[in-house]
Amino acid sequence: MALTRKLLKGMGLTEEQVDSVIDAHTETVDGLKTQIENLKADAGKLKDVQKELDDLKNGKDWKSEADKIRKEFDDFKASAEAKETESAKREALREIAKSAGLSDAGIGKAVKYTDLSTVELDKDGKVKNADKLTDSLKAEWGDYVATTQTRGAHVDNPPANSGNTTTKADIYKKDDKGRYVMSTAERQKALAEMMTKQ
Repeated sequence: MALTRKLLKGMGLTEEQVDSVIDAHTETVDGLKTQIENLKADAGKLKDVQKELDDLKNGKDWKSEADKIRKEFDDFKASAEAKETESAKREALREIAKSAGLSDAGIGKAVKYTDLSTVELDKDGKVKNADKLTDSLKAEWGDYVATTQTRGAHVDNPPANSGNTTTKADIYKKDDKGRYVMSTAERQKALAEMMTKQ
């Protein structure tokens, strides 16, 4: 038998009492519905739990799975460390080749073709026996040693020396009344000539 307002009024309850009973009943029913939904969700997970249990009963080897994952991780870590070491060796070799005086092309070839297994780094990332390696690079890649010569500037058309020795004091000289002796155009021309001679 359903709990209805009509039934409650038939029991002689007032309108306020009927409202209170209906509200309490609604809260109880809503709570039960939520519990039912949670139980249904848990029942859905039960199939997965049962499958895992069956796998364990059938002897699935979890230790070998863990060992396999550990080995994959160790291999990945070793590969990453090897790449990092190779990169550090290449950079150190590049610095040695540069200090040996090799040109950019020579540095590129030396870094590319040098057997990196012959390059040893210390704990600070510096090349061990750097002097020996420098000599080896100079001997092997001597054709790429950069030579520089310092020459003076070659001037085909040197500026003309008109013998004019006008100074700034001459250009800005004023007469006894405080006016410039040279006009503005003459001052600008003289300044331009002075700048080209410097």
